[in-house]
Order: sequence, then C-alpha cells, then structure tokens
Amino acid sequence: MEAEAVVKDWWLYHGTGEGADRRARLESGSPPPWRDFTGTPDPGYAPPGCEGPAWERTRRRGEGYVPDEQEKDVVNTALHLRRPLLITGKPGVGKSTLAYSIASDLGLGPVLHWPITSRTVLRDGLYLYDAIGRLQEAGLEQLRRPAAPLDRSATAPDALTADTARAAAPTAAGPGSAPAPSISRYLRLGPLGTALLPQDRPRVLLVDEIDKSDIDLPGDLLTVFEDGGFVIPELARLAQEDPTVAIGTDDDPDAAVRVTQGRVQCRYFPVVVLTSNGERDFPPAFLRRCVRLHLEPPGEEKLALIVRRRLGIDVEAGGEYQELVRDFIDRAGDGDLATDQLLNAIQLRLAGAWSAPGDRDRFLKTVMQHLTGPTA
Repeated sequence: MEAEAVVKDWWLYHGTGEGADRRARLESGSPPPWRDFTGTPDPGYAPPGCEGPAWERTRRRGEGYVPDEQEKDVVNTALHLRRPLLITGKPGVGKSTLAYSIASDLGLGPVLHWPITSRTVLRDGLYLYDAIGRLQEAGLEQLRRPAAPLDRSATAPDALTADTARAAAPTAAGPGSAPAPSISRYLRLGPLGTALLPQDRPRVLLVDEIDKSDIDLPGDLLTVFEDGGFVIPELARLAQEDPTVAIGTDDDPDAAVRVTQGRVQCRYFPVVVLTSNGERDFPPAFLRRCVRLHLEPPGEEKLALIVRRRLGIDVEAGGEYQELVRDFIDRAGDGDLATDQLLNAIQLRLAGAWSAPGDRDRFLKTVMQHLTGPTA
C-alpha cells in the first residue's frame, strides 16, 4: 500500500522502526545556523536509553502508528529544521501517538510527557522547587543545633547584642555538626527542562493539549524555544558560592545531572510535539516558530493498516472485522469517533464477547459511542 511503500531519501522518520542508521543521520546532521546551540553535556549523566519499562511503554504505543506520506513529510521537515511540531485534529486521531511513533522509530528513548491544564505555567515544565520543604528542613536543622553558652561576664545590653548577632549570622559547620542541606535536594527538572539538557541525541517531548493552557503559556514558551535553554533563578543566586549543582530529572529524581551557573542549555534541540484539539487559536508569533500538521480522521485503507499493525488482523481478507471497519466509518458520519474505539470493538470480538446475533446494535452503541454530536 502507498502508506507503506513511499520512501524518500531525505526522510529521517519512516514510522516503520529499525531506524538505527537514520538516527545516526539525525545525530550527525547539521542544524540551520539559527538553530545551532552550544550546551555542553555532563559526562556523568546518561539519559534513559532503549530499555526498561518506560521505553517499552513508548515502543508499544509508537509501533502501532501508521503515518501517511504527508505526515512523514511534515514530521521530517520539523526534524531537519529543529522546530516544534504543532499537531491539530479531532480527539482520537492519533496526535499524541505520533510523538511515541517518532521516539520508537528513531530509538530516541522514552517520551517525556507534559500534560497541560488551564492552571499550567511555564515553570511547571522547566523545573520544580520545593521551597516549603527546604524551609521546614532548615527549621529542623536550627532546632538540632545546641544552644550557644551564655556569656555571664557581659552586661545585659552587651549580652543581648551578642545573642542577636549570633542568631542573625549564618552558623558555620563545626566539628561533628551536620552541614546545611544542599538546595539540590529540593530541585528537580520538569519534562521540558529535562528535554533541554545538553545531549548529542534529542529527546522527544510531548506537550499534550496545549490549547487547554492559560492564554500566556504559548507566548512564554517562545523565548525557551528560541534560546534552547533557561535559567533556574534559585541556582543562579547561589552561583558564586556553589557554581555547579547536581539535580534530578523528570525521568529520575536521583539522576543528579550537573547544572552550572543555574543555566540549562541544550546542544541538540529536542523533538517537541505539541497537540491541540482546536479549542483555541494561537498568536502568530507562536505559530511562526512551529511546523504545523493537521491530522484528518483515518479512512478505510489506513484503518485496515492500523488494525493489522496493532492486532495482527488482515481486515481486507473480508469477514466480520471488515464489517466492523465499515460500521465505524458509517457511525463516524454522525459524530466524532476515536480510532481506539474500533480497536476495542475488534478486541472484544476476538475475545468472543457480544457474540449473540441480536446484540450487534447494542454492541456498536456501547463501544462506538460518539464523542461529539447529538448522541454523544
């Protein structure tokens, strides 16, 4: 079929897996001069690779995606330009799954997921700082310290002055005393901050349902997308006393990647996939910095490919499963349906559920309930 046969030499992403050679081309490719970043990787930090439970979740979800030629063209355009990919379309057409397909196809490790709500702000994606926890720990440390002996030889005013000075001045760690807890214990990079760590291979970041965000978030992202980095103010303020601090990542709070002078600066801009259900418009300045892709609901041919890849069933051979595909397309004419609803229906029939002939109408209404429209 065309969706499987078309291959272009300039493509890095194919959607078919086994992309080690294409990943090597991705890593060695020259970026546009305006997308060339200078971050220095931490030699002691290794991002998650293609193993472990997180990678298996990414691989399983991504393997079932079936991109067509237009989708491959747009995805590869974003990869070559090192620009964010903004994907729009109705719910259930596979917008989020495409991010997992890119990571799985090119072996880029587990997808970093940043779900967006109306309360989400930029800092949520960059880093997390537990200021309350740090204050509580500082208070406990103060209680653990032994009280300083009172100097009885001083006059009352002098004694009060000395006590006040001792309370205001920072306490040096003496023999046997515990040092003050490092700020690194209370900092952790968020999904966007982790994606921007300097590496020679990009991570895939899924910014899910950005159209649900506060009106300011797309604009706030512009500077980060253009600079390829950001500053953690809590670390920048301590740069003279502690220029390099090791903090955790979104993948692993104990990863301990080193951040110098409070700045995280990428080397290879991450593969940023932003999804939108079209619930709002975005400012032109934001759209100008994105490569845009609109996904239409899949037709019969693409649905057959999805079922074959996900469930190993050849729908085109005819029979009940082909009828279910046609039922899905017919019902989609009266209101939106998600592709996974068709997969659910076929999975139920594989398990022998809803097998009575008289149950068919109720079966379809149960598993293919409209997401929009008068019957939703």
